[in-house]
Amino acid sequence: MQLDELYAEKLGLLLRLRDEERVTWEGRFRPPLHGAEANPRPSRDLPVRVAVGGTPGSVERAGRLGLPMALGLIGGSVDHTERLVDVYRKAGRAAGHPDEKLTVGLTSHFYVGETQEQALEEFYPFYRRYLAPETNTGRGWRVGRDEMAAMTARHGALMVGDPGHIIAKILDLKSEPGVDRFLGQVDIGGMPPEMVRASIERFGDLVAPSVRHVLAS
Repeated sequence: MQLDELYAEKLGLLLRLRDEERVTWEGRFRPPLHGAEANPRPSRDLPVRVAVGGTPGSVERAGRLGLPMALGLIGGSVDHTERLVDVYRKAGRAAGHPDEKLTVGLTSHFYVGETQEQALEEFYPFYRRYLAPETNTGRGWRVGRDEMAAMTARHGALMVGDPGHIIAKILDLKSEPGVDRFLGQVDIGGMPPEMVRASIERFGDLVAPSVRHVLAS
């Protein structure tokens, strides 16, 4: 609970420093401010996105503040995401914010391979290492190949597969939960640079243009 209160306090202070030239403020977790000003001030409105891990309380807070939300999806299915986006937008509308302010970004682990089978085969050892207890000072877990493959299915959390599969999954995010922005975590578990580079190139050359074309039409 204290971590949540700390986050809320720091976020509130950040928004005041963004919106006001001079801020007098007092809170619980840091020394007070007296006529403080951000220096240098940004030349335009500073965009602030709220990153949330999936708890309804944090999602609702982002909506209530009318801030764009970035939702981390590391497990489960898109169905869970759809429920959270609904909570976010309902909270935002109840607070009087217009729909155009209530935008949603989603981030997921990401790899684009040449074929579906090759993508799963190449990605699995690095994903397993990334989640392993040895990598996370005992707090991780061991993921099986079948478990990972299930999460790469059409409505699963992992954005891993061939270009056509990734295109379909990104378009699903736009049409079903209404996600406005996708962010892919492209380098995990000690992937070699050439593997990361190839994934980014396939995304840039094949996935992104196709997604833009479908959305534009």
